[in-house]
Amino acid sequence: MKHLKIQLLILTMMLAGKAGAQCSFNNEAFKSGEFLSYNLYYNWKFVWVKAGTASMYTVQSQYRGQQAYRASLITRGNNNVDQLFVLRDTLLCYSSLNLEPLYFRKGAREGKRYTVDEVFYSYPGGETSLRQHRIRNDGQHEWKNTKFTYCIYDMMNIFLRARSFNPEGWRSGHDIDFPIADGNSVDPAKLRYQGKTTIKADNNIKYRCLRLSYMEKEDGKYKRIVDFYVTDDKNHIPVRLDMFLRFGSAKAFLTGMKGIRNPITSKQ
Repeated sequence: MKHLKIQLLILTMMLAGKAGAQCSFNNEAFKSGEFLSYNLYYNWKFVWVKAGTASMYTVQSQYRGQQAYRASLITRGNNNVDQLFVLRDTLLCYSSLNLEPLYFRKGAREGKRYTVDEVFYSYPGGETSLRQHRIRNDGQHEWKNTKFTYCIYDMMNIFLRARSFNPEGWRSGHDIDFPIADGNSVDPAKLRYQGKTTIKADNNIKYRCLRLSYMEKEDGKYKRIVDFYVTDDKNHIPVRLDMFLRFGSAKAFLTGMKGIRNPITSKQ
Protein backbone atom coordinates (compact mmCIF):
# COMPACT_ATOMS: atom_id res chain seq x y z
CA MET A 1 0.00 0.00 0.00
CA LYS A 2 2.84 2.37 0.85
CA HIS A 3 4.49 1.74 -2.53
CA LEU A 4 1.13 2.34 -4.25
CA LYS A 5 0.75 5.71 -2.50
CA ILE A 6 4.28 6.71 -3.57
CA GLN A 7 3.53 5.71 -7.18
CA LEU A 8 0.28 7.70 -7.14
CA LEU A 9 2.11 10.72 -5.71
CA ILE A 10 4.77 10.53 -8.44
CA LEU A 11 2.09 10.16 -11.11
CA THR A 12 0.19 13.16 -9.71
CA MET A 13 3.34 15.27 -9.77
CA MET A 14 4.06 14.24 -13.35
CA LEU A 15 0.55 15.11 -14.49
CA ALA A 16 0.71 18.44 -12.66
CA GLY A 17 3.94 19.23 -14.46
CA LYS A 18 2.33 18.45 -17.80
CA ALA A 19 -0.73 20.57 -16.96
CA GLY A 20 1.49 23.55 -16.23
CA ALA A 21 3.73 22.96 -19.23
CA GLN A 22 0.86 22.93 -21.71
CA CYS A 23 0.39 26.68 -21.14
CA SER A 24 3.85 27.27 -22.63
CA PHE A 25 4.34 27.91 -26.32
CA ASN A 26 7.39 28.59 -28.49
CA ASN A 27 7.53 32.17 -29.77
CA GLU A 28 8.71 32.34 -33.39
CA ALA A 29 6.88 35.46 -34.53
CA PHE A 30 8.13 38.56 -32.70
CA LYS A 31 11.03 39.95 -30.70
CA SER A 32 11.57 42.65 -28.13
CA GLY A 33 11.26 46.13 -29.64
CA GLU A 34 8.56 45.40 -32.22
CA PHE A 35 6.44 48.50 -32.89
CA LEU A 36 3.35 48.53 -35.14
CA SER A 37 1.25 51.58 -36.03
CA TYR A 38 -2.23 51.85 -37.55
CA ASN A 39 -4.85 54.23 -38.89
CA LEU A 40 -8.35 53.77 -37.46
CA TYR A 41 -11.56 54.22 -39.47
CA TYR A 42 -15.15 54.24 -38.22
CA ASN A 43 -18.32 53.54 -40.17
CA TRP A 44 -20.63 56.51 -39.69
CA LYS A 45 -23.97 56.36 -41.56
CA PHE A 46 -22.50 54.04 -44.23
CA VAL A 47 -19.43 56.27 -44.72
CA TRP A 48 -15.94 55.33 -43.52
CA VAL A 49 -14.24 58.26 -41.78
CA LYS A 50 -10.75 58.57 -40.31
CA ALA A 51 -11.26 57.99 -36.59
CA GLY A 52 -7.75 58.12 -35.12
CA THR A 53 -4.69 55.97 -34.64
CA ALA A 54 -3.54 52.85 -32.83
CA SER A 55 -0.17 51.42 -31.91
CA MET A 56 1.14 48.13 -30.53
CA TYR A 57 4.50 47.86 -28.79
CA THR A 58 6.14 44.67 -27.50
CA VAL A 59 9.27 44.69 -25.36
CA GLN A 60 11.09 42.29 -23.05
CA SER A 61 10.63 43.42 -19.48
CA GLN A 62 10.08 41.95 -16.01
CA TYR A 63 6.93 40.91 -14.19
CA ARG A 64 7.19 40.22 -10.47
CA GLY A 65 10.86 39.41 -10.74
CA GLN A 66 10.76 37.15 -13.80
CA GLN A 67 11.68 37.90 -17.40
CA ALA A 68 8.57 38.54 -19.48
CA TYR A 69 7.18 40.16 -22.60
CA ARG A 70 5.13 43.31 -22.12
CA ALA A 71 2.74 44.16 -24.93
CA SER A 72 0.56 47.26 -25.10
CA LEU A 73 -2.14 48.28 -27.55
CA ILE A 74 -3.36 51.88 -27.48
CA THR A 75 -6.21 53.33 -29.55
CA ARG A 76 -6.93 57.05 -29.79
CA GLY A 77 -9.83 58.73 -31.56
CA ASN A 78 -9.39 62.16 -33.14
CA ASN A 79 -11.24 65.36 -32.24
CA ASN A 80 -13.73 65.11 -35.10
CA VAL A 81 -14.85 61.63 -34.12
CA ASP A 82 -14.91 62.60 -30.43
CA GLN A 83 -18.00 64.65 -31.25
CA LEU A 84 -19.76 61.40 -32.23
CA PHE A 85 -18.24 59.07 -29.63
CA VAL A 86 -15.12 58.89 -27.47
CA LEU A 87 -12.80 55.96 -28.15
CA ARG A 88 -9.92 55.58 -25.70
CA ASP A 89 -8.78 51.97 -25.19
CA THR A 90 -5.53 50.89 -23.57
CA LEU A 91 -4.72 47.18 -23.39
CA LEU A 92 -1.68 45.79 -21.60
CA CYS A 93 -0.45 42.26 -20.99
CA TYR A 94 2.55 40.42 -19.64
CA SER A 95 3.46 36.91 -20.72
CA SER A 96 6.41 34.69 -19.86
CA LEU A 97 9.11 34.25 -22.49
CA ASN A 98 7.33 30.94 -23.19
CA LEU A 99 4.06 32.85 -23.76
CA GLU A 100 2.31 31.79 -20.53
CA PRO A 101 -0.20 34.53 -19.60
CA LEU A 102 0.85 36.45 -16.49
CA TYR A 103 -1.27 39.64 -16.45
CA PHE A 104 -3.89 41.50 -18.49
CA ARG A 105 -5.44 44.95 -18.20
CA LYS A 106 -7.96 46.73 -20.36
CA GLY A 107 -9.01 50.31 -19.73
CA ALA A 108 -11.84 51.21 -22.10
CA ARG A 109 -13.62 54.51 -22.63
CA GLU A 110 -16.34 54.01 -25.22
CA GLY A 111 -18.75 56.93 -25.38
CA LYS A 112 -19.54 57.95 -21.79
CA ARG A 113 -18.78 54.48 -20.43
CA TYR A 114 -15.43 53.72 -18.78
CA THR A 115 -14.44 50.34 -17.33
CA VAL A 116 -11.24 48.61 -16.26
CA ASP A 117 -10.65 44.86 -16.40
CA GLU A 118 -7.65 43.08 -14.86
CA VAL A 119 -6.61 39.43 -14.76
CA PHE A 120 -3.72 38.16 -12.60
CA TYR A 121 -2.42 34.66 -13.48
CA SER A 122 -0.47 32.14 -11.41
CA TYR A 123 0.16 28.41 -11.80
CA PRO A 124 0.30 26.66 -8.39
CA GLY A 125 0.56 22.88 -8.54
CA GLY A 126 0.10 22.81 -12.31
CA GLU A 127 -3.28 24.53 -12.12
CA THR A 128 -4.25 27.93 -13.54
CA SER A 129 -5.25 30.37 -10.81
CA LEU A 130 -6.96 33.66 -11.73
CA ARG A 131 -7.55 36.77 -9.68
CA GLN A 132 -10.00 38.88 -11.65
CA HIS A 133 -10.80 42.53 -11.05
CA ARG A 134 -13.33 44.86 -12.66
CA ILE A 135 -13.92 48.55 -12.01
CA ARG A 136 -17.42 49.26 -13.24
CA ASN A 137 -18.62 52.46 -14.84
CA ASP A 138 -20.10 53.58 -11.49
CA GLY A 139 -16.73 53.14 -9.77
CA GLN A 140 -17.59 49.91 -7.94
CA HIS A 141 -14.84 47.28 -7.63
CA GLU A 142 -15.50 43.58 -8.21
CA TRP A 143 -12.95 40.86 -7.27
CA LYS A 144 -13.11 37.18 -8.05
CA ASN A 145 -10.76 34.19 -7.50
CA THR A 146 -11.04 31.08 -9.66
CA LYS A 147 -8.95 27.97 -10.42
CA PHE A 148 -8.84 25.74 -13.48
CA THR A 149 -7.08 22.54 -14.52
CA TYR A 150 -6.50 23.95 -18.02
CA CYS A 151 -5.02 27.09 -19.55
CA ILE A 152 -6.90 30.40 -19.64
CA TYR A 153 -6.19 33.38 -21.88
CA ASP A 154 -7.27 36.95 -22.48
CA MET A 155 -7.64 38.84 -25.75
CA MET A 156 -4.04 40.11 -25.71
CA ASN A 157 -2.23 37.00 -24.51
CA ILE A 158 -4.08 34.72 -26.93
CA PHE A 159 -3.09 37.02 -29.78
CA LEU A 160 0.60 36.87 -28.84
CA ARG A 161 0.38 33.09 -28.78
CA ALA A 162 -1.66 32.85 -31.99
CA ARG A 163 1.03 34.72 -33.93
CA SER A 164 3.26 31.61 -33.61
CA PHE A 165 0.61 29.14 -34.78
CA ASN A 166 1.59 27.13 -37.85
CA PRO A 167 -1.34 27.28 -40.31
CA GLU A 168 0.09 24.68 -42.70
CA GLY A 169 -2.62 22.17 -43.48
CA TRP A 170 -5.44 24.35 -42.18
CA ARG A 171 -8.58 24.58 -44.27
CA SER A 172 -11.08 27.41 -44.22
CA GLY A 173 -13.34 26.95 -41.19
CA HIS A 174 -10.62 25.40 -38.98
CA ASP A 175 -11.32 26.38 -35.35
CA ILE A 176 -9.04 26.74 -32.33
CA ASP A 177 -11.09 26.74 -29.14
CA PHE A 178 -9.91 28.33 -25.90
CA PRO A 179 -11.41 29.95 -22.77
CA ILE A 180 -11.10 33.74 -22.55
CA ALA A 181 -11.04 35.80 -19.32
CA ASP A 182 -11.90 39.40 -18.57
CA GLY A 183 -12.42 41.21 -15.26
CA ASN A 184 -15.28 39.08 -13.98
CA SER A 185 -15.88 36.03 -16.18
CA VAL A 186 -14.32 33.21 -18.20
CA ASP A 187 -16.18 32.37 -21.40
CA PRO A 188 -15.69 30.13 -24.45
CA ALA A 189 -13.96 31.74 -27.43
CA LYS A 190 -12.33 30.62 -30.64
CA LEU A 191 -10.14 31.62 -33.54
CA ARG A 192 -11.50 30.59 -36.92
CA TYR A 193 -9.25 30.38 -39.97
CA GLN A 194 -11.01 31.91 -42.98
CA GLY A 195 -8.47 31.35 -45.74
CA LYS A 196 -5.99 33.62 -47.54
CA THR A 197 -6.41 36.96 -49.27
CA THR A 198 -4.39 40.01 -50.36
CA ILE A 199 -4.68 43.20 -48.29
CA LYS A 200 -3.35 46.67 -49.10
CA ALA A 201 -2.14 48.47 -45.99
CA ASP A 202 -2.05 52.23 -45.44
CA ASN A 203 1.69 52.15 -46.21
CA ASN A 204 0.67 51.43 -49.85
CA ILE A 205 2.12 47.90 -49.74
CA LYS A 206 0.09 44.79 -50.52
CA TYR A 207 0.55 41.69 -48.38
CA ARG A 208 -0.57 38.10 -48.75
CA CYS A 209 -2.56 37.52 -45.58
CA LEU A 210 -4.24 34.88 -43.47
CA ARG A 211 -7.71 35.81 -42.26
CA LEU A 212 -8.55 34.85 -38.66
CA SER A 213 -11.82 35.60 -36.89
CA TYR A 214 -11.80 36.05 -33.12
CA MET A 215 -15.20 34.94 -31.77
CA GLU A 216 -16.78 34.93 -28.32
CA LYS A 217 -19.79 32.92 -27.19
CA GLU A 218 -22.84 34.98 -26.21
CA ASP A 219 -26.27 33.57 -25.45
CA GLY A 220 -25.25 30.17 -26.78
CA LYS A 221 -23.97 31.48 -30.12
CA TYR A 222 -20.52 32.56 -31.29
CA LYS A 223 -20.26 36.22 -32.23
CA ARG A 224 -17.45 37.73 -34.29
CA ILE A 225 -15.52 40.36 -32.33
CA VAL A 226 -12.53 41.03 -34.60
CA ASP A 227 -11.33 39.79 -37.99
CA PHE A 228 -7.52 39.78 -38.18
CA TYR A 229 -5.66 39.82 -41.49
CA VAL A 230 -2.08 38.79 -40.66
CA THR A 231 0.91 38.42 -42.95
CA ASP A 232 1.34 34.95 -44.43
CA ASP A 233 4.90 34.58 -43.16
CA LYS A 234 6.55 33.75 -39.83
CA ASN A 235 5.84 37.23 -38.38
CA HIS A 236 2.04 37.08 -38.69
CA ILE A 237 1.88 40.87 -38.45
CA PRO A 238 -1.68 42.27 -38.29
CA VAL A 239 -2.15 44.26 -41.52
CA ARG A 240 -5.84 44.98 -41.12
CA LEU A 241 -8.37 44.53 -38.32
CA ASP A 242 -12.15 44.67 -38.72
CA MET A 243 -13.72 45.40 -35.33
CA PHE A 244 -17.39 44.86 -34.55
CA LEU A 245 -18.16 47.27 -31.70
CA ARG A 246 -21.20 48.00 -29.55
CA PHE A 247 -21.76 51.28 -31.35
CA GLY A 248 -20.89 50.22 -34.89
CA SER A 249 -17.89 48.92 -36.78
CA ALA A 250 -14.31 50.09 -37.15
CA LYS A 251 -11.24 49.14 -39.16
CA ALA A 252 -7.52 49.47 -38.59
CA PHE A 253 -4.91 49.49 -41.37
CA LEU A 254 -1.17 49.11 -40.87
CA THR A 255 0.87 52.28 -41.47
CA GLY A 256 4.32 51.24 -40.27
CA MET A 257 6.44 48.60 -38.54
CA LYS A 258 9.78 48.48 -36.75
CA GLY A 259 11.81 45.78 -35.03
CA ILE A 260 10.37 42.86 -37.01
CA ARG A 261 11.86 39.45 -36.16
CA ASN A 262 11.71 37.57 -39.49
CA PRO A 263 11.97 38.49 -43.19
CA ILE A 264 8.67 39.79 -44.57
CA THR A 265 8.12 37.31 -47.37
CA SER A 266 4.41 38.09 -47.80
CA LYS A 267 4.87 41.34 -49.75
CA GLN A 268 3.13 41.28 -53.12
